[in-house]
Amino acid sequence: MKIMIAFLCFIAALSAIILWSCNDSHTSSNTASTDSTSFKNGGYSDQIAYGQHLVEVVGCNDCHTPKKMTAMGPVPDTMMMLSGHPASMPAPNVNRNEMESKGLAVTNDMTAWVGPWGISYAANLTPDETGIGSWNEAQFIRAIREGKSKGLEGSRHLLPPMPWQDFALMKDEELKAIFAYLKSVKPVNNVVPPPAPPVTKH
Repeated sequence: MKIMIAFLCFIAALSAIILWSCNDSHTSSNTASTDSTSFKNGGYSDQIAYGQHLVEVVGCNDCHTPKKMTAMGPVPDTMMMLSGHPASMPAPNVNRNEMESKGLAVTNDMTAWVGPWGISYAANLTPDETGIGSWNEAQFIRAIREGKSKGLEGSRHLLPPMPWQDFALMKDEELKAIFAYLKSVKPVNNVVPPPAPPVTKH
């Protein structure tokens, strides 16, 4: 009788271990699946939605979208979203010699900046031919990772205030999502002026 009881206890314990192991394995499998799914595209529905989120969070519109003046101050012009400095708008009219000698920087609507480096204009980031229409993903990543104009080897460095050194810390997945989103926005034909050198020698 004692042998029978011991045997039944052994079977019960073994069954409990097997059930626990199966349940743990099932739970781990589900957790891994859920985690990998939740982290894909930052938890957003697709790559473009993730890219839009990143563009909005890091403030690309602050400099790359022209502004309209309202009773509440300047607001982004949604019809010109991410199209860069308007070709028809002049740079801020300031005493550049004085500014450069004092190391100051000034802007009007944040699409044009005057500073010791000269004058820089926010680029057209829309998929128009005057923007990034001909760019490929590798170019975009190089532009951000290495701060190269148009993502081309041997080109000049991106000028202030573009914080490419900070954005270079983004993961490839994030940069690819941003590029996918930029390729999806409305193309805006806008030829941004080339940068101007400083007026004084440093």
